[in-house]
Amino acid sequence: MKQFLSAHDVSDIKALVQRALEHKAAPQANKDFGAGKRIGLLFLNPSMRTRLSTQVAAQNLGMEAIVFNIGSEGWALEFEDGAIMNGTTVEHVKDAAPIMGNYFDILAIRTFPSLKNREEDYSERYIQQFVKYAGIPVVSLESATLHPLQSLTDVITITENWNKAHGPWTMDHGQKKPKVVLTWAPHVKALPQCVANSFAQWINAWGEAEFVITHPEGYELDEQFTRGATIIHNQDEALKDADFVYVKNWSSYQQYGQVLNNDPSWMLTLEKLKSTNDAKVMHCLPVRRNLELSDEVLDSSHSIVTQEAANRVWAAQAVLEAILKEGK
Repeated sequence: MKQFLSAHDVSDIKALVQRALEHKAAPQANKDFGAGKRIGLLFLNPSMRTRLSTQVAAQNLGMEAIVFNIGSEGWALEFEDGAIMNGTTVEHVKDAAPIMGNYFDILAIRTFPSLKNREEDYSERYIQQFVKYAGIPVVSLESATLHPLQSLTDVITITENWNKAHGPWTMDHGQKKPKVVLTWAPHVKALPQCVANSFAQWINAWGEAEFVITHPEGYELDEQFTRGATIIHNQDEALKDADFVYVKNWSSYQQYGQVLNNDPSWMLTLEKLKSTNDAKVMHCLPVRRNLELSDEVLDSSHSIVTQEAANRVWAAQAVLEAILKEGK
């Protein structure tokens, strides 16, 4: 693996998932693999689980992890080519990225969309500028449109729970596919489409689930990510016989960044889960309790959000190992 920006950078998702589960079973079995290597974790917006899990993953491989928060610790960066830098930006990415490429062996970056200019956000200009100028492998810790480490984690978590309930994964031998439902949830502010886009992209690329997306009218995601999924606007209909329910809010893609509907009836409850196959409930966290998800669901046996968040370490560890292997 040369870089990790989306599902398209992974040649075999099932193999990467299996490797992550092997790391979970023996976290430091490969503790010297990254000895002498450094990863720079560059944050253009804050993080908790992504930052901590990637640091732990790097250390499990023997790597040194160095964290740098641009907003509070560094210069304001300029990304526009040909910019006359007479404003608030102090350093151009053309100058900053190559230096980081000399300091580190892998550069991991977290950016965030403006939710104002769809064309600019969906161009992924910020992370692509680092890819262009750093000269070393780049890992996305979330970008304007995708969150691949979270989505790999989600596939790992689904696989782990399905295997526990149904035995080892043997799709090639006619085993029933799990029904996975991505459902929109209300929120107090406009959130990006990153997690929803990414989850859809990875579940479709993985190809081992019956995949349904449900949301109110007007919240359709970019078809490049959802193509292959069944789209249903009736949440109750979508949830029927579900094995896994992934809960996430996102703002409108067509009316970009806008909140079109905040219907509280879309919050997932135990009553709604009665029509499922005793479904496991997932969320990337942080979650606004009793708005996106009810206490009764989050504190029930349906919820696997803690397991899901813990699996972030093994997703990152599998990715970093694969990138280091490419360079050996």
